[in-house]
Amino acid sequence: MKYEHLIFSMEDNIALITFNRPKKLNALNSELLDEFTGALDQIKRDENIRVLILTGAGDKAFVAGADIKEISACNTLSARLFAEKGQHVIGKLQGLSIPAIAAVNGYALGGGCEIVLACDFAYASETAMLGLPEITLGIIPGFGGTQRLARLIGTARAKEMIFTGNMISAGKALEYGIINKVLAPELLLDEVKKTAKIIESMGKVSLRAAKEVINIGMNADLDTGLALEAGAFAICMAGEDAREGTSAFLEKRKPVFKGGFRG
Repeated sequence: MKYEHLIFSMEDNIALITFNRPKKLNALNSELLDEFTGALDQIKRDENIRVLILTGAGDKAFVAGADIKEISACNTLSARLFAEKGQHVIGKLQGLSIPAIAAVNGYALGGGCEIVLACDFAYASETAMLGLPEITLGIIPGFGGTQRLARLIGTARAKEMIFTGNMISAGKALEYGIINKVLAPELLLDEVKKTAKIIESMGKVSLRAAKEVINIGMNADLDTGLALEAGAFAICMAGEDAREGTSAFLEKRKPVFKGGFRG
C-alpha cells in the first residue's frame, strides 16, 4: 500500500509508523486515518512483525490532534461518523496482538493523546506536551479519550485534564502513569528501538498471551482474570518457545525463540 500521510518502515521484525504531516503538526484527517487503518491491517497480516513503534515526523509534534479544519465543517451526522472512524482505527491499534510503543516526540494532543493511550506503553521527549484540549473548542474528546484516560489515571485526574483542556508536561505525564520514561529528544527514538529489540527477542506466543490476558483482565473481575491467566499459561506451555526457554535456562545459554507449537 502506498502512503502519503504516514511513513511505514521496517527494521528486522520491528515496524515503525511515522505520522507525516509535519506542516500540520501531523494532525489527523480522514485520509491519514484511512492510511493508518491500512497500515495496521498490513501489520496484522504479517506474522514476522513482532513490535510496532509509533512516532511523528519533525521535532514539534507526535500528533497535535484531529484536523480542526475538517472538524469545523462537520454536521451532527458527519461528526459522529468522524468520531467513529477515529475510534475504530485507535481500537484496531489497541487490539493488535503485538506490543505497540509510542515514541512521543512533541505535542500529543486530542487524537494524538488518544493514540498514546491505546499503545501498550510510551516513552516521551522532555519537550513533549500531552492533553485533551477539545473542551476549549466547545466539544469533547471523540476518539476514546474520555474512556481510556479515566481507566489509566483515575477519574479525578482525567476529569481535571478534560474539563480544563490543559496540557501537561512529559514529567507530569510520567507522574500520572501515561508514559513510562522521559528522555532527551535526541535519545528518544533510539531508546524506544532498544526496548523494542528486547521485546522482539521474546517468544511470540507468550508475548501475545501476556498482552491479551492483561487487556481482557483489566475489564473483568479478578477471578475471571486469574482464570484467563491460567489458561494462557497452559497454552504457552504447549508451545516450542516454552521448551526452548526452560531448556536454555537449565543449560545456562540464551534462548532462541521461534514460535510454534509442539506436535
